[in-house]
Amino acid sequence: MTPFFRVLLLLSPLFLAACETADGFGRDVQSGGEAISNVSNEVQDEL
Repeated sequence: MTPFFRVLLLLSPLFLAACETADGFGRDVQSGGEAISNVSNEVQDEL
């Protein structure tokens, strides 16, 4: 087996995991944005 295929076999689970976590990462970014919006609205209400 060539070194290229060995590396490919070792990295393939990482590529599959990255596909699964991209959706989760998007949700995390969205919830972070919502939290910032909520804090911003609270600050505006106090002013």
